Amino acid sequence: MTFEAWIVALVVVVILIGLWKEIASPSLLVFGGVVFLLSVGIISTTEAFSGFSNPAPITVAALFVVARAVSKTGALDPITKYLLGNSGDTRRPMLRMLSSTVGISGFVNNIPLVAMLVPQVSAWAKRRGVDSSTFLMPLSYGAILGGMLTVIGTSTNLVVSGQMIESGLEPLSFFETGLVGLPIALLGMVVTIMIAPKVLGARKSARSDFEEGFRDYTIEMVVSPNGPADGATVEGAGLRQLEGVFLASVDRGEESIAPATPSTTLRGGDTLRFVGQIENILDLQRLPGISFAEQGHVDQLDHPSVHYFTVVIGADSDLVGHTLKEFGFRRKYQSAVIAIHRAGQRLEAKLGEVDIRVGDSLVIIADPGFADRWRNRSDFLLVAPMDESIAPVAPGAGITVLTLGAMIVLAAIGAVPILIAALVAAIFLVAVGVLTPDEARRGVDLEVIGLIASAFGLAAAVASSGLADAIADGMVGLLGGFGHYGILLGVILVTLALTELVTNNATALLMLPIAIAAAPMSGVDPRGMAVAVAIGASASFLTPIGYQTNTMVYGPGGYKFSDYVRLGAPLTIITIIVLMVLIPVVYPA
Repeated sequence: MTFEAWIVALVVVVILIGLWKEIASPSLLVFGGVVFLLSVGIISTTEAFSGFSNPAPITVAALFVVARAVSKTGALDPITKYLLGNSGDTRRPMLRMLSSTVGISGFVNNIPLVAMLVPQVSAWAKRRGVDSSTFLMPLSYGAILGGMLTVIGTSTNLVVSGQMIESGLEPLSFFETGLVGLPIALLGMVVTIMIAPKVLGARKSARSDFEEGFRDYTIEMVVSPNGPADGATVEGAGLRQLEGVFLASVDRGEESIAPATPSTTLRGGDTLRFVGQIENILDLQRLPGISFAEQGHVDQLDHPSVHYFTVVIGADSDLVGHTLKEFGFRRKYQSAVIAIHRAGQRLEAKLGEVDIRVGDSLVIIADPGFADRWRNRSDFLLVAPMDESIAPVAPGAGITVLTLGAMIVLAAIGAVPILIAALVAAIFLVAVGVLTPDEARRGVDLEVIGLIASAFGLAAAVASSGLADAIADGMVGLLGGFGHYGILLGVILVTLALTELVTNNATALLMLPIAIAAAPMSGVDPRGMAVAVAIGASASFLTPIGYQTNTMVYGPGGYKFSDYVRLGAPLTIITIIVLMVLIPVVYPA
């Protein structure tokens, strides 16, 4: 390799480590790497900032606005309302849910789609007495599978299409990824329906789950001075045999009494740490003599009534790595955290001293407008009301559906470029008042847009420095003995591995130059390698952190890390097999 290629390789490795360790936001890491390569003269200014003039990030931004209008107006509610039906059988409602989710996700950004459906699916499961964990992970996987069907199904496809233009190839046509993505989606649905109830529903007894803290939230309450519980024992205060919840410890100043026995005497000001399922925990507020540790802040809320919300922390949240206290959660969000859930772990520290991690679920008490203020920000990946009611939708569903339909049809038949169709749709929805300019602005995930635009410069460096050719040659030397299929398999496996460690868009842009360079030795047309990278970068089924929708259901579903492997491994194998079979057939050299 050339000296420039070694420098680019070092920068790429540093960025990948930074993304994996979550040292900083993905867009900042990638942009910093591009600026460094520009400063040392490895890439030109035009190459470094080519992504900011590429259609891909602009198209993704416009589609975010359209998706915000769909979410705000409940334009898809007629479809989602009867998504699961009333059948007591698990597989029949799962079929309806998956088929609808896969179909819709091909045309609507899957992140707001899943955010809209998680509360509805959870409420349905509660009404039917079904474990929501059986459905929430399949919901996320359905959205991922649906994103493979069209070029607008996921930002990854648009990113690959935009980079193909930079590489001298024609962009992806509207349904081109569906030639390979549709068989993967259909087979993935069948396998999910067959095995999800077994690997996700065949759990331990409810009591065993409870005792192991599998789906436990931790909440803090305070004994009111001079109240009914002040001076009473744990048993006398009615805290001994609570349904679905238990008193884990009593904190008194620097002293912690754990476990608390029935004869432990409570004193005014004691902090009581309870552990249990959230629907049972919220009933604690009805017990006399104890109140939320955050009750003082709750009383200061401007609105006369307060609501409960669950939020899920994503990788882009500034909260990650900080405690609630040091971050100033109350001041920034005008709300209070009353409980925290971390899948598979029981939290021992005080809530204000817990380091927040990706995938944590927080129960927040706030005014009713909290969801509208923060639903489309990077702070929280998911904001959902605690009760079963779905938030009222704004008017404009009809015009939103017509606009969305026109955008899809015009782009699909090639009447106008996807960029123009998406921009016109977004501007029109603002012009007719479906969205305010501020709502449209907040609907755009600037972190995603910044990452996409910055990663184009990194991809240009990988290609122009000779690093892509060097890696492709190395892959040929390592896997060439297995023939053309060996090289294609190598590209697919590396793409699948990277997308579980870093973001899907960054993976696509890093792998595309390598895949195109390897195409002449793989017996596959470069377009086929590009499609393989697009599909592989989207097929994140093995971890809760590889794709945002997986993180969104991690806490609400109460999953363990291994659950993703148990259900995701068969889907990953299906993806590999279908790509290996169809790519050489559809895109022969």
